[in-house]
Amino acid sequence: MKMAGSAVLLISLLSAIAPLPSEALNVRGHLLKSKTFRSPPILLGPGSVSNKYYHDVDFPRGHLAVKSFNAEVVDENGVPVPLHETYLHHWVAVPYYALKDNQSSDAQKVPAMLKGNDGVCKRALTQYFGLGSETRHTATWVPDPYGIETGNQEKAPEGYEEKWLLNIHAIDTRGVADKPSCTECKCDFYNVTIDEYGRTVSKNYTGGLLCCYDQTQCRLKAGFNAEVRKVFLQYTVTWLDWTDAVVPVKIYIFDVTDTAMLDGTHEHSCKVEYQVEECSAENRANNECIHTKTTRAVLPRGGDIVYSVAHQHSGGVGASLHGQDGRLLCESLPTYGTVAEPQQPAPAPSLCFSFPAPWCLPAWMSSNM
Repeated sequence: MKMAGSAVLLISLLSAIAPLPSEALNVRGHLLKSKTFRSPPILLGPGSVSNKYYHDVDFPRGHLAVKSFNAEVVDENGVPVPLHETYLHHWVAVPYYALKDNQSSDAQKVPAMLKGNDGVCKRALTQYFGLGSETRHTATWVPDPYGIETGNQEKAPEGYEEKWLLNIHAIDTRGVADKPSCTECKCDFYNVTIDEYGRTVSKNYTGGLLCCYDQTQCRLKAGFNAEVRKVFLQYTVTWLDWTDAVVPVKIYIFDVTDTAMLDGTHEHSCKVEYQVEECSAENRANNECIHTKTTRAVLPRGGDIVYSVAHQHSGGVGASLHGQDGRLLCESLPTYGTVAEPQQPAPAPSLCFSFPAPWCLPAWMSSNM
């Protein structure tokens, strides 16, 4: 059996500490603020998929230093929804520039444009925040004096203002015939041969995003029935008003599928997902069923690694970032917990904290499945 896998390492030049230390509640005396928001409701029936984009979502306004962005899936009462019932494939929070209301009739200007981050995957991975099923157990706290700058109107194009969008991809796994096949989007379990844009899916494409798009349906066990329910992505943002005391960070996102440097090309190809072949009988007998994928990338500028974490799906055993000289700069390893259904654990990746010395460029990363 083949399986689809993905591992994206986020290098944010910031750091996370949990629990929140009391001495980090301000940057040189400035007050921390925090507010919890919810996405629009997500309607899910057994085996159904929701992968929608929500524009102009609630987010703190003004010139801010974001210190943390924590999220989880909850029901109408705010109770966390078990991962083995609603699988959070991924969520991303993306800043963008939208025309101000009084500029909306200007035909010479596009209505909106993505703000983007500083990573090499300019087209595919434009988010500032985002994870997947590991969200609940991953800290995102940025220690003093660092902060993620948002809402600086001086950096917005003339006539535009900064807004935020959410993309939330959730799969309801209640009563499905095979949960790993549904969460990893195997095409035969979704009975999908045409993608959401009307294109034929290749027979060599075993599974992935092409087969679990919005409103697709994973195969259910015979006779299973349950109600459609309403869930939300609940997210809490903690921030400070921006001051000169805050040190801004740059967000870099790497995709292990990006082979531009390995292929000697200038155009980055961040495919987001890749295929993991079935383990051979010989390797299985020797307990060597580990698939490793590696890529290299050159960053436009150096600095200190302050924070990094890997996004991995179930089956992932780790991702690491190395300097040009091969030094291990950061390693993000998942911790699998025990839940009501042990075969559906939630991977909570370890974090990379402040790295004291400048890191070597170019860098290379690898991930293991």
